Amino acid sequence: MTIGLIPLEGLPEVEPGDDLASLLEPSLRRHGASEGDVVAITQKVVSKAEGRIVPGDDRASWVARESVAVVARRGDLLITRTRHGLVCANAGVDASNVAPGFLTLLPEDPDASAERLQKELVARLGLARLGVVVTDTFGRAWRDGVVDVAIGCAGMPAVLDLRGTVDDHGMVLQTTVVALADAVAAASGLVMTKTARVPAALVRGLDRAIGEAPPGAARDLVRAPADDLFRESVAVALASAGPNSAFGSGDVPRALLEDAMAVGSEPHGAAACSFVAVDSTAARRRLLAVVEDPDDALRTAPVLIVPCVGAALGTLGQATLLTAGAAIRSLLVALHAQGLAWSWDPRLVLDQNRARAALTLDPDRRPIGVVAVGPMPEGGA
Repeated sequence: MTIGLIPLEGLPEVEPGDDLASLLEPSLRRHGASEGDVVAITQKVVSKAEGRIVPGDDRASWVARESVAVVARRGDLLITRTRHGLVCANAGVDASNVAPGFLTLLPEDPDASAERLQKELVARLGLARLGVVVTDTFGRAWRDGVVDVAIGCAGMPAVLDLRGTVDDHGMVLQTTVVALADAVAAASGLVMTKTARVPAALVRGLDRAIGEAPPGAARDLVRAPADDLFRESVAVALASAGPNSAFGSGDVPRALLEDAMAVGSEPHGAAACSFVAVDSTAARRRLLAVVEDPDDALRTAPVLIVPCVGAALGTLGQATLLTAGAAIRSLLVALHAQGLAWSWDPRLVLDQNRARAALTLDPDRRPIGVVAVGPMPEGGA
């Protein structure tokens, strides 16, 4: 299979309100755009045409406005998650290739932008099949340098799911899902240079790779938060692991609870502080019956975690309390890192003897509180 990359040169400076299909049509006709070709176009010109240009005197406020969460921070550099689900530097707010004193923002909906352009180009060129990929330049974790990725896609699949097919040795592929739109974006970046005003490219020869796969959208490439093992840096997790007053809908996977409880107890030893997860309706009811004035978070949480220390039922020593406090803090950060919401009130009053009996704990386990745990509410970090 041979892939062709053709730079689409000669486009003028794009202004708000410009018709990108009209600007691209002459170059596409000159290069013989045909069935199954893909047009890659940079986010910058899409944003300009859509009027996503703002004054550059307060970049920080625009970054905050375009972000829904901070993933990592170092000095003035922010890695943020946008409302599109994209993780990138400064929410994609950029001062390059725009008039001095101004910034460009990412398109409001890059997939919709790609779809509009794809439909207009298909109509103008009289083609049945033409893909469009809107690209942007992202840095990558663990790798130096930047590379173009797809933030919008239409008319072609964004991902190719090869699970269930066999390789050359007859082995069934178990996990292989190819980020096809990202591959197209990265390849087109070789000819869409940043300094020569080449904001678009024609990619040819993908028919064999695509096969019969249906068209998709770039949002198909965004990993679901529940599957993301690197949601945020350690520093951000420590700073942002705060309590929640409400929970989202759904269940809490037991595996996530086990992992978080292991993180909480491991540095200190289960003998010093251990955790008991209470997730059945009957057990939660028995536990809440021995809590003095439980709040809404405790009453509505699908899971309650009880920290226990290995101490006799006399006065808890200062060292035991400090160890338990550190273990509970580790648990709370781990729950946050797993994408779970939590609520913890260290002033909570519970009848420890009755709590031990309600949970059938060993005699040497002393319950010292209750952590409410549930799914992150809609819009939560």
